[in-house]
Amino acid sequence: MKCTKEYRLSYTERAKKIVDSLTLEEKVYLMSGRISLEEMIQGMKEDPKKHYNYIPYPAGGIEEKGVPPMLFCDGPRGCVCDTGKTTCFPVTMLRGATFDTDLEERIGRAIGKEIRAYGGNLFGGVCINLPYNPGWGRSQETYGEESFHLGQMGSALVRGVQSENVIACIKHYAFNSMEISRFKVNVECDKRTEREVYLPHFKDCIDAGAASVMSAYNLYKGTHCGHHDYLLNQVLKDEWDFDGFVISDFIWGIRDTVEAANGGMDIEMCCTLHFGEKLVKAVRDGLVPEERINDAALRIVRTLLAFTEADDKSYDQSVVGCQEHIDLALEAAEKGITLLQNNDNVLPFNRGKLKKILVLGKLADQEVIGDYGSSRVFPEYVITPLQGITNAASNAEVIHYNGEDLDHSKKLAQEADAVVFVVGYNHDDEGEYVSEDQTDAYTGGIGGDRQDLGLHKEEIELIKAVGPVNKNSVAVLIGGNMIMITEWKDYVSAILMAYYPGMEGGTAIARIIFGDVNPSGKLPFVVPYEESHLPQVEWDTTQQFYDYYHGYAKLEKEGIEPLLPYGFGLSYTTFEVKDARFSKTDEEVIAICTVTNTGDMEGAEVVQMYVGFKNSKVDRPVKLLRGFARVELKKGESKRVTISCPIDKLRWFNPETDSWELEKMDYQVYIGTSSANKDLLQGTITVE
Repeated sequence: MKCTKEYRLSYTERAKKIVDSLTLEEKVYLMSGRISLEEMIQGMKEDPKKHYNYIPYPAGGIEEKGVPPMLFCDGPRGCVCDTGKTTCFPVTMLRGATFDTDLEERIGRAIGKEIRAYGGNLFGGVCINLPYNPGWGRSQETYGEESFHLGQMGSALVRGVQSENVIACIKHYAFNSMEISRFKVNVECDKRTEREVYLPHFKDCIDAGAASVMSAYNLYKGTHCGHHDYLLNQVLKDEWDFDGFVISDFIWGIRDTVEAANGGMDIEMCCTLHFGEKLVKAVRDGLVPEERINDAALRIVRTLLAFTEADDKSYDQSVVGCQEHIDLALEAAEKGITLLQNNDNVLPFNRGKLKKILVLGKLADQEVIGDYGSSRVFPEYVITPLQGITNAASNAEVIHYNGEDLDHSKKLAQEADAVVFVVGYNHDDEGEYVSEDQTDAYTGGIGGDRQDLGLHKEEIELIKAVGPVNKNSVAVLIGGNMIMITEWKDYVSAILMAYYPGMEGGTAIARIIFGDVNPSGKLPFVVPYEESHLPQVEWDTTQQFYDYYHGYAKLEKEGIEPLLPYGFGLSYTTFEVKDARFSKTDEEVIAICTVTNTGDMEGAEVVQMYVGFKNSKVDRPVKLLRGFARVELKKGESKRVTISCPIDKLRWFNPETDSWELEKMDYQVYIGTSSANKDLLQGTITVE
């Protein structure tokens, strides 16, 4: 990756000379989005092709002074700017389930190329927010519930995007885990929760070289994140030594000219409502120091120059939706779809013995690629689950029925050789949300947060009624985050979590069902027996407190057994983990093991390393994920796997000293195939 922080900083003096030559008005112009809100709204209403971000949205740029504009393209499923043929990758949550940083980096490179083909230079799609509760409507845009995992996967996407000389923008900084209340909610948490749970993954991506950050809509401790001196100036720019620029979330990301400018906002996007002439006046009136404007302009000019002049590549429209990228979308879907249950090894289906296949559920014939908000991309085609199954079962009759009539559904199931339920959510159920008083300013999805974490009532009734009729059955779950299965799992033989699997999702589902692909996804979240085991959230609120514990760490701390642990995922083959060794150096904790494919089929296992803190003198989780490695194994093959993590990742944040501290004690180290103790081998390392 050429555009490293060191490379970007080499442009400092040149950028400073340019900034020194600019008038106040020109410097403020660099900080201003150039899309007219009225024209954008009118265009989207009058012409469906002029959807949100159909062209890269510009900010700043002064050509006569050699400063290119920032050209924003949203994500993270792909490049939102399009001509109707952009590659639609699976949602980020599915990609999180791959636990494959190499794959995510390759996806980043592909997205970067397509952005370049559209003329963009910034990707606003590295979403690394941590869902406090899986009902968050946009949690499909992030990688899972675990901060360490978020940091590793997000960093991979940053590296991939920026290797194509496209600026990677990480978002939404910070504490953005609610949709319905995102414009009004004030989030509170204690200092340890802030530093140990909600900010580390942002720092990981900054350390990986991310050159831009987008602020969040919500407030934190009473201040809008787009105005937040503590978050933007003190932590991000000073403490973390971030050299790039901060952009606001769109339209409502800042609410006050002076507060936003002094608070560390560098660019107002995507329209100029509070900066522009208002910011010039605030400087003239002495309310905003011109040094603050100079700093913002320097960051903008330096970053844009570095990425523009590092450019040694040129892409035309032939890379958009090209076969290589479509194949990559399929690979991601195949690696992320997660097998949750497979009683009596009912999967994979033997297509040679199936003459009639029943597909039940209205989602089977829908293009289930995720929500219809700012992350929506427009591919040339989408393979639905029904299409995928029909294409793969060429010698069988495939019947589809929505499932409204339970008696008719049971009759069809009795006559079929296999039954596939396709159930879950679509863009109406979850996704980006705009309140009623703001819908005139946005024509995207209004899915919002999930009030219930289970399937729709009629889908549960369908599975309970029809599942027992035909044991050769699988439920395929569509959705952006955890779906409760306790109530109905015993009524169906197999369960696949397909998330929102992208434009080739139907193909991937079918290839897994029929055994052409061995499932290898791992849950990037815990599945509890009861919703009450998770943190409770009032989705329509002005106040929300985030506790220190959530997800698998919360259940384990409280001694509650999950239905399915974090990192869990079945395979059509079996694996053995043995010969574990644990050690440390001055800089790293290291775990080594041998993994053997002991089954009858080639497959992939995700080996996970956890570190435990039971000897700590302060309140800490039982254990936390601190490393993972995906390993591909042929039948009978063994590989030695080494996983390491920095010693720094064992530290805790002491709010009394306002610093990170490393306890001198024995730490438990685990290596295995999920967060469940039964799936882990344990050792000890000592920090003295």
